[in-house]
Amino acid sequence: MENFVVSARKYRPVTFGTVVGQHSITTTLKNAIKNHHLAQAFLFCGPRGVGKTTCARILAKTINCFNITENIEACNECDSCKSFNTGNSLNVYELDAASNNSVDDIRSLVEQVYFAPQLGKYKIYIIDEVHMLSQAAFNAFLKTLEEPPPYAIFILATTEKHKIIPTILSRCQIFDFNRIQVDDIAKQLQHVADSEHITAEADALHVIAQKADGAMRDALSMFDQLVSFAGNNLTYKAVIDNLNILDYDYYFKLTDFIVEKNIFSTLIIFNEIINNGFDGHHFISGLGDHFRNLLVSKDGITLQLLEVSDNIKNKYKAQTEKCDISFLLKALNIISKCDTNYRNSKNQRLQIEVALMQLSSIGGGDEIAEKKNSILKPELKNPEITSSPKPSVTTEKKQEESIKNYPSEKEIPIQKVAEKKNIPIASAPSIAQFVNPAKKENAETASEKKNFESTFSQPEENFSIEALEKAWNAYALKHQKDRMNIYTTLMNKKPILTEKNKLEFTVDNKVQEENLNEDKTNLLGFLRAELKNYALQLTVLINKDDTERKPYTAQDKFKWMAERNPAINKLKQQFDLEIDF
Repeated sequence: MENFVVSARKYRPVTFGTVVGQHSITTTLKNAIKNHHLAQAFLFCGPRGVGKTTCARILAKTINCFNITENIEACNECDSCKSFNTGNSLNVYELDAASNNSVDDIRSLVEQVYFAPQLGKYKIYIIDEVHMLSQAAFNAFLKTLEEPPPYAIFILATTEKHKIIPTILSRCQIFDFNRIQVDDIAKQLQHVADSEHITAEADALHVIAQKADGAMRDALSMFDQLVSFAGNNLTYKAVIDNLNILDYDYYFKLTDFIVEKNIFSTLIIFNEIINNGFDGHHFISGLGDHFRNLLVSKDGITLQLLEVSDNIKNKYKAQTEKCDISFLLKALNIISKCDTNYRNSKNQRLQIEVALMQLSSIGGGDEIAEKKNSILKPELKNPEITSSPKPSVTTEKKQEESIKNYPSEKEIPIQKVAEKKNIPIASAPSIAQFVNPAKKENAETASEKKNFESTFSQPEENFSIEALEKAWNAYALKHQKDRMNIYTTLMNKKPILTEKNKLEFTVDNKVQEENLNEDKTNLLGFLRAELKNYALQLTVLINKDDTERKPYTAQDKFKWMAERNPAINKLKQQFDLEIDF
């Protein structure tokens, strides 16, 4: 039985030209070899499966090649290349720092560095997962990394750059490897499929590329798995079935029902998805991606952001014609809220079903609101007020009766209107529906203007000192646990009512004044609401009388104690103590 070699190893790049998705890095390395500007330490960092170790091996092989091609690639014919290809090169050492991370392992490597290469110009040391080295191992490596022999080159590779100490980073040329683009992965998978004489649908390869999340090795591993499942004919359906991926068609059908405001069909499709074993959170996340793709399909400029096959891209372009931008933005907002609240919801299925019903009702709420406003809005004989559609006979009679009850000369507060019409204040008609805005501007006297303004002013009720102190203490107690400084300051003294609606509060020092002024807006808002007096004002003053000044800071406390016990001051001088500020 022939040994099977996984695609990730069989089709591993062996030249710079075959590295997928890292063109800028391979170009830089080739130019460095061509111009003899090789650094003595490289750090390759980036996500898993993007080619860090592969590029390290290609670099090691190329710089020791005796016959480098014009394209700056290894010749694969010289003794150095042949020994490297067979794994017998004495000039390239690979160390897995995940399992060899002690200081003794690094010391052993450092001892080998000082032996010159037997064949070729350089000895290359590739240390994979270098972030796994211990602190002592890093320290033992520092001097050698900074001043290695001229023939030694170190190539470090890591997926977690932030775990490497700065002294190591400063001694290396750093190359950041990017996640490989979906199209690049799909093209490489197509190349592998052609080489293995496997028929693969373009949509299937794109799904694998998306699932790989930028890692070429993961994509090739999934490809091998799917070929074992489907044989030599790799279809889109086989891929989504084996990888447990929701079919694009589900989202396209669901969106069509949402646009048609067909709530019941959307719920039926969602039920089918759940019955097929898909996770609800996975579904709502995919729906968000679908609406995002519809939004970027609106314009040819953003169409390039779609990482899907041409066939699926055409479907997005066709469906986005049915949706306007405002609809898509509202839908994305609903989906985002559902995604955020999903984990904390006790009934997660209902959470998604409510979101689907809201999506299917986008726009319906505005129509209901318009009908409601048309009933509430009185048909005053004022040319500046736009007339609403003609109401029913019953509604018209009710409006005529309500108009008779409206005062003709003097406008009434909106709260009174709400009471008279038995409407909640939040939904009561706006002032503009009852009052001609020109009335205020055309008022003949100042008294009329004053009456107009006072009509719609906030409450300004009288209050007792007892009510004031009760509200004051209530606010202080609210901050007893979270802000002890505010609690202590407020409970230490009581505010004084100097004149109507004006309070004064005296503090002992500047620190208390700053703390209270920072919280003044919240305090004043609380008092106004509790006392139902929105004209209330508060002034914070500092006590100027030093005789009544209480010790607050560490220096004040020491001075206060020293005045009562001179021995404390003597103790401070004798032991040369300092006050902790």
